[in-house]
Amino acid sequence: MIKKEIAIGFAVGIIANTFGSLLYILIFSGAGIAETLNDAFHAGHFGSILALGALLNLIAFFGFLRIGRDHRAKGVLLATVLTAVITLIYKIF
Repeated sequence: MIKKEIAIGFAVGIIANTFGSLLYILIFSGAGIAETLNDAFHAGHFGSILALGALLNLIAFFGFLRIGRDHRAKGVLLATVLTAVITLIYKIF
């Protein structure tokens, strides 16, 4: 049961990160999503877009804590750590 709750939180964290990244692109970019991601990848700003997208994970994390879903909050935290590791790997290589 605990693993299921953590998996749900992880999925919510990944979805929130994706939605946050797309929202950032749509609000602050004048181009389309694919073009912006391609330009960001070639300019070396892809990790920054991922990191800014992770800001929505804060809302999910504290929301789960507020309603007493601690294991789901752990899943969101795992998704955020995964995003940080991916961003770090992207910046190094």
